[in-house]
Amino acid sequence: MKSVLYVLFFVVLMASCTSTTGDSAATESTENVALTGQEGVKDDESQKDVVKVAIASPDHSTLVKAVTAADLVTSLSNAGPFTVFAPTNAAFEKLPKGTVEDLLKPENKSKLETILQHHVMTSALAADFFQDGQSMGMVDGSNVTFTVKDGATYVNGNKILGSVKASNGWVHVIDTVILPK
Repeated sequence: MKSVLYVLFFVVLMASCTSTTGDSAATESTENVALTGQEGVKDDESQKDVVKVAIASPDHSTLVKAVTAADLVTSLSNAGPFTVFAPTNAAFEKLPKGTVEDLLKPENKSKLETILQHHVMTSALAADFFQDGQSMGMVDGSNVTFTVKDGATYVNGNKILGSVKASNGWVHVIDTVILPK
């Protein structure tokens, strides 16, 4: 009889230690955040960061693939500040055939990083900040030049089509991929 009570006690003890309710869901959620970094934080109320702005735009799916392939999602999801010149899918289509597919290959990650970093500044600047003839540095270490004419702003000759304020900076939509020289 004593051995039956010990077995019963052991079974009850083990059952109470293995919960399948809210505790495991909370642990799983915490593990996902720890594994995915800042970009994994689910927040439907706050303003989107520059990466989430791009993800939400159907016109920037190629850019999102490129940022992911270059492992820049976490960096661009952080506090910033950033000014991102975001080429549209149509902008990527202007590149020679096969260029995007080639850049997305793991062996070309460094080249892709450089191109993408040529689209980012480490400051949060609205489009009306830029002056005609102004030259500014990009994350890749090179400069771009701004032109303002007929009320439109251009970066290295590429028109800013629109701008979106993000929680960690600005996203300026552009019509061409800006290639470093």
